[in-house]
Amino acid sequence: MAAKFEPKITAFVCNWCTYAGADLTGTSRIKYQSNVRILRVPCTGRIDFMMVMKALHQGADGVIVSGCHPNDCHYTSGNYHARRRWMVFKKMMDILGVDMRRIAFSWVSAAEGAKWAQLVNEVTDQVRALGPYVEYRQLVGAGIE
Repeated sequence: MAAKFEPKITAFVCNWCTYAGADLTGTSRIKYQSNVRILRVPCTGRIDFMMVMKALHQGADGVIVSGCHPNDCHYTSGNYHARRRWMVFKKMMDILGVDMRRIAFSWVSAAEGAKWAQLVNEVTDQVRALGPYVEYRQLVGAGIE
């Protein structure tokens, strides 16, 4: 009997908002799926989207990028930089043929623990339904990186 597929989700989250929101989820004892591994960064504006590609390359089946809501950035405009990068990154991924249903970009504040749990559950369920992500790793194996 084959084991049920459990996706590996990597989350790049802002230290000041989303990480605090994820912490609130735990302290509030809100249950959510445990497939997500969180990587805390100072600000989503500091995320180089090559980090997202590297996560996929190293075995992640899905990725979440999340930070402060617009106008709530601890560093004033970091989330605006992230949003602009996201638009360019999304177009680039479409050109490369990467399935964008595996990558989520969201705003979650420190007070939105329930929203974090909902985001994690939705992304995990969607990626589970899509199955293991091998297409990107096949492209890399073919020398297209």
